[in-house]
Order: sequence, then C-alpha cells, then structure tokens
Amino acid sequence: MGVRFAFAGGREGWIRALLTAVGVGLGVALLLLTTAVPNALAERDRREAARSDHTFTQQKLPRAEDTLVVLDTDTVFGERDVRGRLLEAEGPKAPLPPGVPAFPADGDMVVSPALKELLTSEGGKLLRERLPYRITGTIGEQGLVGSQELAYFAGGKGLGDRLEHARGARIDSFGNPDLAPSDPWDPVLLLLVLVVFVVLLMPVAVFIAAAVRFGGERRDRRLAALRLVGSDSRMTRRIAAGEALAGSLLGLVLGTGFFLLGRQLAASFEVFRVSVFPSYLNPSPLLAALVAVAVPTAAVLVTLLALRGVVIEPLGVVRTVKPARRRLWWRLLLPLGGLAMLFPMVGQGDDGGTFNQYLVVGGVMLLLVGVTALLPWIVESVVARLGSGGIAWQLAVRRLQLSSGAAARMVNGIAVAVAGAIALQMLFAGVEGNYTAASRYDVSRAQMQVHVPDHLGLASTAEKFRETQGVRKVTALAGTYLAGGRTDADPLVQVTLGDCAALHEVAALPSCRDGDVFAAHGAKYDTDTAELAKPGKKLWFDGVDEDRPGEHFSWTVPQDIRRAESREGPTGAERGGILVTPGAPLANLASFAEKELYLSLAPGEPDAYEHARNTAARVDPTADTMVWHSVESNAHYATIRTGLFVGAACVLALIGASLLVSQLEQLRERRRLLSSLVAFGTRRRTLSLSVLWQTAIPIGLGMLLAATVGIALGAVLLRMVNASVRVDWQSVLSMTGIGAGVVLAVTLLSLPPLLRMMRPDGLRTE
Repeated sequence: MGVRFAFAGGREGWIRALLTAVGVGLGVALLLLTTAVPNALAERDRREAARSDHTFTQQKLPRAEDTLVVLDTDTVFGERDVRGRLLEAEGPKAPLPPGVPAFPADGDMVVSPALKELLTSEGGKLLRERLPYRITGTIGEQGLVGSQELAYFAGGKGLGDRLEHARGARIDSFGNPDLAPSDPWDPVLLLLVLVVFVVLLMPVAVFIAAAVRFGGERRDRRLAALRLVGSDSRMTRRIAAGEALAGSLLGLVLGTGFFLLGRQLAASFEVFRVSVFPSYLNPSPLLAALVAVAVPTAAVLVTLLALRGVVIEPLGVVRTVKPARRRLWWRLLLPLGGLAMLFPMVGQGDDGGTFNQYLVVGGVMLLLVGVTALLPWIVESVVARLGSGGIAWQLAVRRLQLSSGAAARMVNGIAVAVAGAIALQMLFAGVEGNYTAASRYDVSRAQMQVHVPDHLGLASTAEKFRETQGVRKVTALAGTYLAGGRTDADPLVQVTLGDCAALHEVAALPSCRDGDVFAAHGAKYDTDTAELAKPGKKLWFDGVDEDRPGEHFSWTVPQDIRRAESREGPTGAERGGILVTPGAPLANLASFAEKELYLSLAPGEPDAYEHARNTAARVDPTADTMVWHSVESNAHYATIRTGLFVGAACVLALIGASLLVSQLEQLRERRRLLSSLVAFGTRRRTLSLSVLWQTAIPIGLGMLLAATVGIALGAVLLRMVNASVRVDWQSVLSMTGIGAGVVLAVTLLSLPPLLRMMRPDGLRTE
C-alpha cells in the first residue's frame, strides 16, 4: 500500500517520490562510480603494461624478421604530457603496437583522437611545428590509457643506428614483463588512502539518508488520515516504510541512469590530468550488489527511526506542538567512540608500523557521523535563544524553531564534507615534508635542461638554442671521467668541458680565456683532484666501461693547469676535477662526454618553453628536455592528492545538486504558507531575505561544528603518523568558505522558483 501511495497517490505522491528518487539517485550514481574506481585503475595499469616497449634493464636483441626499433620521443605541451614513439619495422613479423592497425610510413604518424583535435586547433600551432609528420590514422582505444591522452606513433628510417645515443630499444613484442615493480606503499600513505575514501563517501551516505525524508511533514499528515479510517500505528509505519522503499528503488533506477550517462560523458573530460574510457567504469558486481541492497535498507531504517519521535493520531500529528528537547549525551558518544578507536594507533606511522584499517575506517566514520548527530542539537539550542529583529529575521528564526531538524538535515552533508576536508588538509600538510622536498635545481639560474645526443656537437647545438625565441641564456657543459690507471681500482677524476662563461657557473675562476685548463678544488665528496690533476699526469679513458664502442686513449694534464675553487652549479651539485675550455688539447675526450644544456628563459615570454622544445625536436626528435621545478614530490603521494582532488570535485558536484533538490523540496512544502503571507501583504523581498537567513544560520553553525570536528580529527591523525600538530588556518578558512559558498549558491539558484511560489493564487484548492 505504501508503494502504491508513492506512485498512485496523485500529484503530491509522485512529486515527493520523484524528488526522493533524484536525491537518492545522485548519491547512488556517485557510489557506483566509486565501486568502479578499482577496475578503472587496474585497466589503466593493464593497458600501460600492454603497450610497454622498452625498459632500461631489458636485453639487447639482434636484428631479425620479427624485431622493431622503438625510439622514445616523449614531449610536453603546456602542462600536458605527450607520449611519442618513432617506429621502424625490421621485418615482416615485427610486432604492431596495441591500437595501431598498420605501421606508419617514414614521415607519417598515427595519433590519439585528443592529439588530433589539438593539432588541428588554433591552440596547437606550436605543437604542430614540433611534430612535422603527416597524420594518416588514429590510435585505437587499446593503445591508450585515457580518452584525453596525447600520444602518437611516427615512422622513421635508420633508427637502429641511433640506438646507441637515444632512449629506445629493439624489441620483438610489446608488453615487456621486466617492468620494475612499483615502490611499496608505506603505512602513512595507506592511511591517507583510507581516510580519503571515508571522507569522500560519508557525505554521500548523509545525503541519501536526508533524501529519503523529503516531504516528511506532508507524509505524516497523510498517515494521520489513514489512522482515521482504521489503520493502527504499526501499519502506518509499514506504509511509510513502503513509500520510502518505493522512492529509494526509483532512486536506484535513476542513479543507474545517471551513472550510465556520466559513464558515457566521462570520455569527454579530463580532471587533474586523469581521463578514462567508458569501458573502464565497470562497477565491481559485488560492490554494486551491496549498493543495491544497502540503499533501500537504509531508506527503510531511516524512515522508521524518524517516525519514532512522531505521534500520528487520527485527528492529527503531535509534532505541531513544541517538541521535546533533544538529548545531548548519546550524541557525544559517537565522536568520543571514534576518538577511542583511533587512540591506540597514535605514533605508529613513522617506524614501519601498520594501522588497523578497520579501526581507522570505524573511528573516522564515527567522528564524522558525530557531526550529523550534534548539529541538530546545536541548531535547536541556538535558535531557541535567538531574540527579536526585523520581520525577515523573525520569520526565519520562527521557522527554524519549529523545524530545526529539517534545516540541520540540509546542512549535515556539507558539514561532514567540510569536517573531513579540514582533517585531510591538516594530515596532508603534516606529512608533506616526508613526501615533498625542495628541488636541488637552482631555478633562478636555469629553468630547463636539454640532454644533447652524442652524435651532435655541443657548441653548434647551443647556438641554435641561443637563437630560439624566449631563451635568454644558454649554459653548455659536457662531462666525463678519466682514471689514473688502466684498472678498475684506479681513482677517477671528473672532467668538465665548456667555454669560459659556462665554467664560471660551476667554479670561481681567477681569469679565463679560450685554451685554459683548471683544477677545481673544494667540491663535496671530491678527494682525488689533488692527486690526479697534477701537471704532466697521464689519465686514461676506457670507452668499453662507458658502454660505448671500445676505444682506449690517454690524456695528459697540461703544464699550465691553474687552480680554481668549485661552486654549486645550476643542478645544485658541485663539480670538482678538471675544467677544460674548447681551445685546450682535448684528444678524443669531447666525443665521449655527456653533453647538457641549461636554459634560462625570459619570464615575459609565455611560450618560451614551447619554443625551446620545438628547437630540441628540430635538433633531434629524441633529445631529452626537462623542466626544472622548485619542489619534487613522491609519486604515490602525488597520486593520492590527485585522487583526492578528482573525488572532491565529484562530491562537490553531488553536494550542489542534492542541496538544490532539497531546497526545492522544502520550498514546495511551504508553498501554501508562502502564498498566505503574500496574500496578507508581506513583501517578496522580506520573504526572500527570510529564506536566506534560514540558510545562513544553520550554515554558520554547521561550519563552526565542522571546523571543530575537522581540527580534532586532523590532530588525532597527525599524532597517529607522529607528526607535530599544526592547524593550517588558511586551509580551515578556505574549506569552510567553500562549503558555505556552495550552500549560498544553491540558495540563490532556488530564489527564482521561490518567487514563482509567492503568489496569492497558490491558496487555490479543490
């Protein structure tokens, strides 16, 4: 009968059922998305492994009918990575890359759909200059890890001859099994993952619980009518449970539809550099079944729990009089229980210890659920003491005094999300020093580094970069090592080649002109320069030890070598040993040295990095370029932060949509009251302002409670990882501001329907 009332009870019944279903459906969609995350991550890893083409440890293969030469030509455009490969099939049985129907010819390339779109757009003009190949096809889904990935395969000739001085390999299959295993996750990172999941999912559960109570007051009045025609109190509760069950089941259907729609739209978006294909988002059957059972069950339980405090009699609902004051003692037990579960794990995060995942999840959940339990009591206690004011203030306060529970339910979800976000921000800030560190690179002296391939000259390559738009200064250095003898036990000395300007970057020179040679003393860890940099000393180079075509030669330290003092170079390291200018006798030394360029870019040139990368691609497509950053971070830590940002974006979208539905439902409940006030002459501005006050007061109290609980939870989590407790007030204020902003934005969006409801003809009835 309750199910039938939900769908066949006239306009009132199905509007309430639809609003409940939309609220529940939004939560279900996000839950289904969460259950699909493990499969999406596993599929991304599988495709990355399946297209793996070379590693630093794999064995070298001889040329054969089934071999393929692959050269790495990765680049970056703006802030986006571009995966590039040069291919040359050495026989008819050479393996095709996943997603590529046929090998591109020399000068052609196949590209990912996202890269093709970028190259044909106006914004991809600079990247088009870097990839001078003709587009002949697109890479299939099996060859990409994400729908928005930028990738290409280009054809080439004579690539086998370049393997000695380029990143690449000769392979006979894709999907190299020798990929190095990823670094293990330490306990602190696992704790971060657990807390992130709980914090992101708790607001979803709170919204679902609030959605099944939409239209509760009108439902209770209908139940009173059922009591009048003969149903008892237990029967009315079963009917109410049936109505809630109907709304939640419809919500499951809508949620599945929302998820499938979002699944198809997912391929069009990239969030924090992460994109997926729709086929990735397949929820785990077990977890999806759990959602399908848990949501209707929770709907029924929440409804029955809500009806415990309501007396439904044949002549009305005994909730229109002043309700009994809410009790505080049991509400405090929830956060205290959460703290008790987390307390035994204090100090376990810095010595290889582990955290009990069940205690972590249970403790965090109890603390966040404590927010939903405490907020109604706080709102009721505060609004009961609010005094007189303007008409809009009095209307808002009286409404909150009569139905503080409904106001608290609307704010509960955002309060839980803000409390969890504050705790996470504190935890991330506390452990950031363990996973991020200041880079060794001196970004004030150079912002970009280019590795020059061995077959290119250092001076000529440096000159091309000096002519590049946006490049202010080029420091060109080459380096290798010479030994004091012919055995492996002989000491080594570092030899650096460069012009006077470049050598000034790594040493304090007394004076310098072309042809000078210096012995740089004072470098950290350099103990052999004094012995090996003596005039007339014969030093040896062994090309076999450098994994190059074997060549042995000696170099004699010149008699006029002068002393210099080492200084920290652009890379942050100190170079000791021998410094040689181009005019000095070098023998074969220059051809075996590792050549590097350090670029200082003009700050006022927005595309300086792109112009430098274009020059590198013209010099050699395999030239390795690297942008320097002032901070370096652990890969796992960066992944968790990215996951948090992606999840937070989804939860914020859910919060906004669900709050809008909740606000519209409350306005619909009060439509006749609003019409009565307008009919009596109340100004619309007064009523609109009263609605804003009804939102602002619970939001202020909710954000205050969220900040308190979030700081407490963050302090406990920091003590668990043995980090000092420090409140990042900027994060606290920003999180509370974002939460309040979301609710106020939703309130403003609800003003147009509010104005439509404030009409005297809303009093008409049949």
